[in-house]
Amino acid sequence: MSGEIICVAQQKGGAGKTTLVSNLAIAYLAEGKRVGLLDTDPQGSLGKWLDVREETLGENENLQFATATAYGISRALRGIGNEADVILVDTPPKADSDIRQVLRESDLVLIPVATSQADVWATHDVLDLADRAGKPTHIVMNRTRTGTRVGEDVANSVAGLEARPLQATLANRVIYAEALGRGLGVIEAKRSVAASNEVRAMAHEVSGLLGM
Repeated sequence: MSGEIICVAQQKGGAGKTTLVSNLAIAYLAEGKRVGLLDTDPQGSLGKWLDVREETLGENENLQFATATAYGISRALRGIGNEADVILVDTPPKADSDIRQVLRESDLVLIPVATSQADVWATHDVLDLADRAGKPTHIVMNRTRTGTRVGEDVANSVAGLEARPLQATLANRVIYAEALGRGLGVIEAKRSVAASNEVRAMAHEVSGLLGM
C-alpha cells in the first residue's frame, strides 16, 4: 500500500468531518495527486457528495472511492492504496471498533473541532484511542469565529488538549456547505478566495506532516 492514510475522526456528529475530507481531497487532486476516499460512516455523506459530483462532472480516474465496515477496512484500503498517493478516511461519529480499525492503518489522525465546547469534550475518547494506537494526531479548528467570546473560549480549551491544533483553520463560511451540496470543494466553487486559501494552506500543512 503506497498511499498515505489520513483518518478524520470525531465522536460528535456535525463537527465537519465530511467537509474536511472532501475539501482536502479536491485540494490534493488540484495538485496532481491521486486521491483515495474511504467512507466508513453508515450515513454515507461522503458517498452522496461523490454521487452529486460525478453526476455533474463525470468520473475522475484520479479519485478512487470505497466503503467499508469495521471488518472490511483493511481490505478496502488495500484495494485503493496502490492507486492513490493519499487516502482520506471519513469515519462515523462514535469511538468504537470502526475507529480502532482505521487508526491501526492510519499515518495521521485529524480531529475537526467546530466552535463549540461540546466538540472539545467529544475529542477525548478519540484522542485516547489515537494515543493507544501510537498515531500522530492534530486538531483541526473548523467553523472558527475570530473575535468572538465563544471562539476564544473554544481555542483556549483546545490549547489544553494533548493534540496540537494545525496552524491552518477553516472559518465559519456558508461556501463550505454550498460547495459540499454541489459535490465540489471550495477551491472549485470559485466564490471565496479566502476559503480557497484556507483549504490550500491546510492541505500544504498536512502534506508537510506526512512528508508528501
